[in-house]
Amino acid sequence: MDKLTDLSLTAARRHLAAGDFTAVELTEAHLAAIQETAGLNAYITVTADAALAMAAAADQRQAAGNAPAMNGLPIGVKDLFCTNGVATTAASHILDGFVPTYESTVSQQLWDHGAVMLGKTNLDEFAMGSSNLSSYYGAVENPWRRTDKPEEKLVPGGSSGGSAAAVAAGSAMASIGTDTGGSVRQPAALNGVVGLKPTYGRCSRWGIIAFASSLDQAGPITQTVADAALMLGCMAGHDAKDSTSAAQPVPDFSAALSGDIRGLKIGIPTEYRVAGLSAEVEKLWNTGIDWLTSAGAEVVDISLPHTSYALPTYYIIAPAEASSNLARYDGVRYGLRVDGDSLEEMYENTRAAGFGDEVQRRILVGTYVLSAGYYDAYYRKAQRVRQLIRNDFIDAFKGVDAILTPTTPSAAFGIDSPPLDPVEMYLLDIFTVTLNLAGLPGISVPAGLSQHGLPLGLQVIGRPWDEATVLRVGEVLETAAGFSHRAGQRAGGKR
Repeated sequence: MDKLTDLSLTAARRHLAAGDFTAVELTEAHLAAIQETAGLNAYITVTADAALAMAAAADQRQAAGNAPAMNGLPIGVKDLFCTNGVATTAASHILDGFVPTYESTVSQQLWDHGAVMLGKTNLDEFAMGSSNLSSYYGAVENPWRRTDKPEEKLVPGGSSGGSAAAVAAGSAMASIGTDTGGSVRQPAALNGVVGLKPTYGRCSRWGIIAFASSLDQAGPITQTVADAALMLGCMAGHDAKDSTSAAQPVPDFSAALSGDIRGLKIGIPTEYRVAGLSAEVEKLWNTGIDWLTSAGAEVVDISLPHTSYALPTYYIIAPAEASSNLARYDGVRYGLRVDGDSLEEMYENTRAAGFGDEVQRRILVGTYVLSAGYYDAYYRKAQRVRQLIRNDFIDAFKGVDAILTPTTPSAAFGIDSPPLDPVEMYLLDIFTVTLNLAGLPGISVPAGLSQHGLPLGLQVIGRPWDEATVLRVGEVLETAAGFSHRAGQRAGGKR
């Protein structure tokens, strides 16, 4: 049997049922791994006592024969999900001291299915970033190393970088993140793990600290596609507390993993062959096309003509919604307060001290595009373009069952050598933001290594509410790729 920290959720579930080890032992192994990998800074808060208590309760359920789907499986929770009685920070100074008295719907559903909370994982502040460099609690380090520069520390991607790094490093069996413009899929690709973004409305947003309300969606980060299917089945479902939660039936996602994609039509968008796409990513993409063809799928060239407008559209709509959502953080009701000589000065001092540079940048951009005289020129026009992007996918899916693209244009870059221009950083999301604008499901599957031994991912995009097909195609890619590499402290090593 593999090390306990190397097991997938589905494998661990079988071993727990067979009595090979207990949930407490499994949890203890992951808590030890959190200590061993503390230098990665993947966690903001570790809830060891609560985790052991939850694991002990899981063992009692196992012994009684009433173990639910994720009974005893220890996971990390992105510190954007409110957790009852546990500090929730959004990786921001402005939420100092905030301890919710309620639980987010998604995390509660996971606890109801028996999962164990190891702690709250690090992220870009208020989920605004693609590198996990903007956290008030410090940058997260990718557990992978370049073969040519093993001493260089790499970014894990963002915003769910802590969640992805924890899974890659073996300090969580799986984790939950949020995806606003690629924040589950992009870090999953850079860490060599699986990241699933469900259809907008598939999972409740209640109790998740909002970044951009029309774009945010919770999703699992796991070691395998089967694990993602298992978790999504536990996370999904209608929630009356969330007006954007859809009353859609939740299928058995695990049952969809038949391994058979014969007869499916897979679209390859011409517009995704963009300038700046590394040669090795394009080669991997072509290899992925060959894998799906060999599995019996038919590959079809498609056009998504408004793709080039996706990033500017996203970076108008997302900051605009952030500007509105973050107006509530004023130092009056909770979190940080920096006094001033007047109420207005207290607001100014609190927000200036509490928000980091990237959050302030996006608030300023969002406030600008919503202001009188600019609303029609920017925000309203962006919403129209968003509909055109959505229409592109509607037209494409008339002729194909799924779409295959790269997840990121390149592998992870160094923590000390990020793009100097914020716009260059935004380009990391070039293949992922379209799904959020259109509300579509997508999955990133680790499919290969770069020339320097870093993981690269392929992305499968599906029709609304058709996560089953996305997962089925994703599993076929996973099987063909045979990606068994693990992050390690030695370059190119296996954990």
